[in-house]
Amino acid sequence: QVQVTESGGGSVESGGSLRLSCVASGYLHNYYCMAWFRQVPGKEREGVAGLDNEGHITYADSVKGRFTISQDVTKNTLYLQMNSLKPEDTAMYYCAADSLCRYANLISESEYKNWGQGIQVTVSS
Repeated sequence: QVQVTESGGGSVESGGSLRLSCVASGYLHNYYCMAWFRQVPGKEREGVAGLDNEGHITYADSVKGRFTISQDVTKNTLYLQMNSLKPEDTAMYYCAADSLCRYANLISESEYKNWGQGIQVTVSS
């Protein structure tokens, strides 16, 4: 069982920055994936950025060049640095982790069984 906990959300003006953090506790196998997703009411959850511990990284086209995903393996912590935020980035952001995943599908919701509760990010214009 893996517990996933997000932190760092909040409100910011357009053009601003936020950094989200995600701690995964519990047992992850030697190979694992972690990712950030987001969802707005009435829409499906979408993948934002994902990585595995072999160095593969994937970004959604909508955030390329603005968001950076990284991890600190010593702290079991995943980060999402979000720069040049836009009002359309407003959403509930979720962190996910799994060991039975494939690097070709890092931002595919179906790859993940372990999810955090979500954290709100609001960008005002």
